[in-house]
Amino acid sequence: MKIRYQSLAAAALAVMATSAFAQKGETVKIAWMDPLSGLMAAVGTNQLKTYQLLAEHFNKSNASGVKFEIIGIDNKLSPQETTAALRSAMDQGARYVTQGNGSGPALAIIDALEKHNARNPGKEVVYFNYAAVDPDLTNGKCSYWHFRLDADTSMKMEALTTYMKDQQDIKKVYLIGQNY
Repeated sequence: MKIRYQSLAAAALAVMATSAFAQKGETVKIAWMDPLSGLMAAVGTNQLKTYQLLAEHFNKSNASGVKFEIIGIDNKLSPQETTAALRSAMDQGARYVTQGNGSGPALAIIDALEKHNARNPGKEVVYFNYAAVDPDLTNGKCSYWHFRLDADTSMKMEALTTYMKDQQDIKKVYLIGQNY
């Protein structure tokens, strides 16, 4: 699981880096918003440290001179806290947001960014979703400003069932997870 998040974080930073080349010598601020307190604090702390490590790596080896700064914000896994965190991040100059733990906070980000970006042309903020997997995020609530880096639950179930149908030795399947 840790390798997967590192790969996703590296991909997100690489995507952000390509649009940052026009800003040579500037700092690209990326707001990382996930839980740093409560039950998910350990997961959030690990993910934040991964993003910070990757930013340090890119800062050392980036030929364009663009620097990356990760702004870690505790959203307490709450949509309301996430909306407040997003406002704080934008006030600090973040033009990129990354979040993944919880589809409720993800929906709050999409809603807030749709409004913010419509009111602030030229100062748009982009959301990179690395793990919120509700299918509605790229279906009914699809947004131009949202990029999902992980398959949604319907895609994952399709892959599992497609694989399992050909496995004659599988007789029963038990799935424990969120009910999307």
